[in-house]
Amino acid sequence: MKEYKYKINGNNYTVAIGDIEDNIAQVEVNGVAYRVELEATKAAPVKIAAPRPAAAPRTATGEKITSKPAAAPSAGGTAVKAPLPGVVLSIPVKVGDAVKASDTVVLLEAMKMENAIHAGVDGTVKEIVVAAGDSVLEGNPLIVIA
Repeated sequence: MKEYKYKINGNNYTVAIGDIEDNIAQVEVNGVAYRVELEATKAAPVKIAAPRPAAAPRTATGEKITSKPAAAPSAGGTAVKAPLPGVVLSIPVKVGDAVKASDTVVLLEAMKMENAIHAGVDGTVKEIVVAAGDSVLEGNPLIVIA
């Protein structure tokens, strides 16, 4: 038996706890024996492990695929390239539009910020290489200006 001493409201109590069987404990308080029924313990909830996310797809050589393969811009013209990796939010120009060097041709989200990508040269939009929602890496061509 384990024995404990308590002082409650100035009164001293000696409590001895004996065997516990089927949620019934043999308890003795100041020499008086009691049978104490304990609350049934609830079974601990079973944790179901969340499924692991699928691994990133890989190429035949084993490299991870991080974005769509960049389409090579057609010959002739100046390619406007992504200055940093991100996601294309919108493309406010169409093929055939005349643009000035300071015009925004692509809105790119990178590091939770919108980045306006400017044409860099005067000319006409010859080709749009990406679409809204595409992930691009640094240096991927976005549009071609001739």
